[in-house]
Amino acid sequence: MDYTATQSGFRQQPNMRLRNSSVDGSEGSQLFEDTSGAAAGSQTGNQQAGPQAAGFSGQSILSDPMSNLAMAYGSSLASQGREMVDKNLDRFIPISKLKYYFAVDTVYVGKKLGLLVFPYMHENWEVSYQQDTPVAPRFDVNAPDLYIPSMGFITYVLVAGLALGTQNKFSPELLGVQASSALVWLIMEVLAVLLSLYLVTVNTDLTTIDLLAFSGYKYVGMIIGVVAGLLFGRPAYYLSLLWCCAAIFVFMIRTLRLKLLSEAAAEGRLVRGTRNQLRMYLTMSIAAAQPVFMYWLTYHLVR
Repeated sequence: MDYTATQSGFRQQPNMRLRNSSVDGSEGSQLFEDTSGAAAGSQTGNQQAGPQAAGFSGQSILSDPMSNLAMAYGSSLASQGREMVDKNLDRFIPISKLKYYFAVDTVYVGKKLGLLVFPYMHENWEVSYQQDTPVAPRFDVNAPDLYIPSMGFITYVLVAGLALGTQNKFSPELLGVQASSALVWLIMEVLAVLLSLYLVTVNTDLTTIDLLAFSGYKYVGMIIGVVAGLLFGRPAYYLSLLWCCAAIFVFMIRTLRLKLLSEAAAEGRLVRGTRNQLRMYLTMSIAAAQPVFMYWLTYHLVR
């Protein structure tokens, strides 16, 4: 027993010393150095030095005379390119003139639609001018515009799709054919009028955009006829289309006679001479073509 006690005491004493030595060693010296503070300090220094370095490089680039010259040259090229594009675009597509034809408001649209459907009571058909320039359509109901023809064309395509749907014939391809055929007929009509004006040698201030506007007014009557046919049947379609055809015929006669006929005809005096008669026949032909196109593009939409 004494030997085991001394032996156990002999074994336990070094263990105590080892624990004390490990504790003392940990308190006295560190096995690894703590470098987190130094790393954080270096990162902070780098972050503070980064913007200064970037600012220095940016200032050096901006202060470089070659870079300033390159920027000035690039801006001059961009401005020249924009002027060239605007000039060529205005040569083929007169943007400034198109703005005039879309200068409308709600009051003008309402009056113009009423004039297209009821042109019989209207007396003054002359376009107002201000310093040799026609006033904007919103100030004169007699001025041509492109807003009603463009909106009328889109509405006509939508109404045609609705009519085809009621007949169980609707398809995107058929609707595209309907829209493209209406557009092609419109372009052919304008080209035929331009060719006729050239052959008759009429000196007029009518432009291609004016003819496009006047030819596009017939879509209003076409929409009225198709909608009446869809709501009340085919007899309503014929009655409403007949009324709209007569209205557009009167509208075109009274509008184009001031543009195509001579000043004497515009004032109501007797028209004499072969050239004036040709102008009168051309005016009546353009007006008579409107009902033909109206019926041709709508008769198959109402069953």
